[in-house]
Order: sequence, then structure tokens, then C-alpha cells
Amino acid sequence: MVNFIGTYDCKADSKGRVMLPMALKTQLAPVLNEGFVIKRSVFHSCLELYPMAEWNLVMEELSKKNRYNKKINNFIRAFTAGVKIVEIDATGRLLIPKNLVETAGITKEVVLSSSVGILEIWDKDSYEKILQETAEDFSSLAEEIMGDDRDELS
Repeated sequence: MVNFIGTYDCKADSKGRVMLPMALKTQLAPVLNEGFVIKRSVFHSCLELYPMAEWNLVMEELSKKNRYNKKINNFIRAFTAGVKIVEIDATGRLLIPKNLVETAGITKEVVLSSSVGILEIWDKDSYEKILQETAEDFSSLAEEIMGDDRDELS
């Protein structure tokens, strides 16, 4: 698993191609030949780029679910809707499929943001807006999510 680091401002051309910055290409180098999966985010109007190994882990977890449970079946269908396999070409460009460009509202300015083992792909305005919304409650959120995971010091 590759844990990506950083947030990168990029530009998308009219065909949905995004030139990846060198610092990100360097991080992607170990998984470049495996390919990637791109999909809609569950919670936000952005896209998620999974290295193939990371995607396979997610699919392995989903395959353990009971497909005869209607809610699970509906979730899997919605989760995988619009999923595409993509590659990064020899010049370091990622081609985002047109329907996903539209889904995420990507115009010209794009932000690639690390999110543990995946990259989020945002329209810049949407990314800045969600950061502002999250900033208001970030300290409370950090305490709630991370505060209870450590053993109390004696």
C-alpha cells in the first residue's frame, strides 16, 4: 500500500487530461505499471483514484458481503457505478473519463489531494469550499475520531 502525501494544484485540459506534478509521479512510481481505478466519491462531489492493489483490497472486502441482502446489493451497485480503469501515460498525464469530469464538476483548476492509500480529485473551488466547511469543526472532529484510540497514561 502506498500512502500518498501532499495536495497538488493542477490543470485539466478540455479532454479531461491532468498533468501530474513530478512530486506525485515519484510517489506513484511503485504502482504505476499496475494501473488505477477511478470512481465517484461516496460522500463528496469529487473523484477517487485507487492504485489497483488498493482497489483489489476494497473489492475483497465487498466480496465478503452477502449479495442476497438487498441493501448490500444496492450499495455495491451504487458504489461501483461509473468505475473505470485508467492509466497514467508516458508523459505523466491522467485522462479522466468525460462522465466523471462532469460528475465531479471539474473545470480547469484541479486539486489532487492525498487521502491515505488513494488520491482525491477535486474541482479547485469545490475543494476549497469543503476545506472551509471542515475547518469550522476540525478540532472537535479530530478529538472525536482520534481521541479515544490511545491508552490512557497511568
